[in-house]
Amino acid sequence: MIERYTRPELGALWTDEAKMEAWRRVEVAAAEELDGPTPEDLEAIRAATFTVEEVKERERITDHDVAAFVDVLSSTAGPAGRWIHFGLTSSDVLDTALALQLQAAGKRLVAGAWGLYEALAEQARAHVDTVCVGRTHGVHAEPTTFGIKLAGYATEAHRNAERLERAFAQAAVGALSGAVGTYASLGPRFEERVLERLGLRGEPVSTQVVPRDRHAEVLQAIGLAGAGLERFATEIRHLQRTEVREVEEPFRSGRQKGSSAMPHKRNPITTERITGLARVLRGYESAAVENVALWHERDISHSGAERVILPDATILLDYLQHLALRIARGMVVHADRMRANLDLTYGALFSQRVLLALVARGMARDDAYRIVQEDAQRAWDEGTPLRDLVAARDLGLDLDDVFDLRHYTRHAAEIVARLPER
Repeated sequence: MIERYTRPELGALWTDEAKMEAWRRVEVAAAEELDGPTPEDLEAIRAATFTVEEVKERERITDHDVAAFVDVLSSTAGPAGRWIHFGLTSSDVLDTALALQLQAAGKRLVAGAWGLYEALAEQARAHVDTVCVGRTHGVHAEPTTFGIKLAGYATEAHRNAERLERAFAQAAVGALSGAVGTYASLGPRFEERVLERLGLRGEPVSTQVVPRDRHAEVLQAIGLAGAGLERFATEIRHLQRTEVREVEEPFRSGRQKGSSAMPHKRNPITTERITGLARVLRGYESAAVENVALWHERDISHSGAERVILPDATILLDYLQHLALRIARGMVVHADRMRANLDLTYGALFSQRVLLALVARGMARDDAYRIVQEDAQRAWDEGTPLRDLVAARDLGLDLDDVFDLRHYTRHAAEIVARLPER
């Protein structure tokens, strides 16, 4: 992922140095479970070193990155180096080390997902009584509260945190089953002991590689998490439009510039960035699903794609979660504007209340619907309050009750209280 969208903590997990250090951990753990090495050999193997530059230089000769790494690491261990990579195949090291990297990345992403949930839940509780317009098809529908809106985004964030947690947990598996997965060299018990050292579970049937549906599940969870961030970001973008201006994303007045040409601009650039980059995550998700079908017991058609999509997707989701958290905590809510926007349709958004009141008094639903539709459209088109039009019909309704906003906010606290525990 390009530097612009890479936060240092996640980026550090996917450097060449970090990848090869994970390889080294696997090689050392494997050597420690062999019967052949002496204590002195193991001491030398644990002390063996590498540099990325040395491995890349060696790879120019071997044209094989793991073989080059093994050559470099073994050369620094002296005679004990012969036990490094003993009985292993490249996939044993690559897939098991990849599980270690995913485990580390998942720990940070899951923590970020829970942090976003908590921020949204806190704002939902704070705005449980902040009345605003609910919209369908982009058009005013009925009143609601901003707290209810945010509670919806919070519960989705909760589901995404749980999905990420499950996805990374099921991917925390390694395999040291050897060529084509038969354990011909070292046996299943050896694999169990090595993976226990590394804190991983074993893949029941690895066929030389860990099946790629596991990695696809991680990318699918990441893609869904990105979609949730995009849904939240899209709402803020709409609410920040000049004609609406009910909510604005944080803006650093006096320092931040909204436009190079127009000094008055405060554009929703952060939510737009989330929206655009979430599309990239879905592309990675698609590539991960394509990686599931490999030839026979193993090929490497997945390998090149994974070198891009796994680092990029985890780094990018971390970045997008960071942006969304900043918005959730720092968004500017214009409650007065929300209240004013309720009057844009001159009360037409109370039409369901009028309809139900007429039906309750005995009028046929279709007759009531036609009356209310006519008056609601007149209110909207002519700028005459719907309450006045209904009053003129003298239908015997308690208009103070029908047009009382509390009908729409009465259960807001109950809805927000449904927010799940972490």
